[in-house]
Amino acid sequence: MGGRIPAMSTLNFTLFDTALGPCAVIWGERGVRGVLLPEPDAERTRARVLKRFAEASEAAPPPAVQSAIDGMTALLRGEPADLTSIRLDTEGMDPFHRRAGEAARAIPPGQTRTYGQLAAQLGEPGAAQAVGKNPFPIIVPCHRVVAAGGKTGGFSAPGGSRTKLKMLEIEGALNPEALPLFAR
Repeated sequence: MGGRIPAMSTLNFTLFDTALGPCAVIWGERGVRGVLLPEPDAERTRARVLKRFAEASEAAPPPAVQSAIDGMTALLRGEPADLTSIRLDTEGMDPFHRRAGEAARAIPPGQTRTYGQLAAQLGEPGAAQAVGKNPFPIIVPCHRVVAAGGKTGGFSAPGGSRTKLKMLEIEGALNPEALPLFAR
């Protein structure tokens, strides 16, 4: 007895336009809870938000979330944007997935790491699976983690590898000078 009773958390979301299409951000009192890459149209993106976060309500974003949206949209326009200060709600994530997300988040725009490099950095195999369970795409740039040998690797977001390649292209990571891995 005497256990801590968790506070009820209200979740909200909003859709926002990007160079990829209508994305969504979901937030609560502890920070950003999730980001969804676009479906073909806003209604499908909204439907996917409500399927994944049934308790969320559509709302205008507070200043911190609007700042996150501004950073994500700038990044997806190819402009410099530092998303590392965006507060994420990682409660409920296991420690390995948190560490994998932190490692991916440290990869600068225009650069990539292989799944093997990420696994070595973490000191554990399984980095590919950890990066693949990323609830915060764009903010935690899992698209910057690629397979060895010039292959993109998987990408579970709508559009799959095409979306991943588009994001890497926007960031300049497909430039042969920036990434010889893809130039061969």
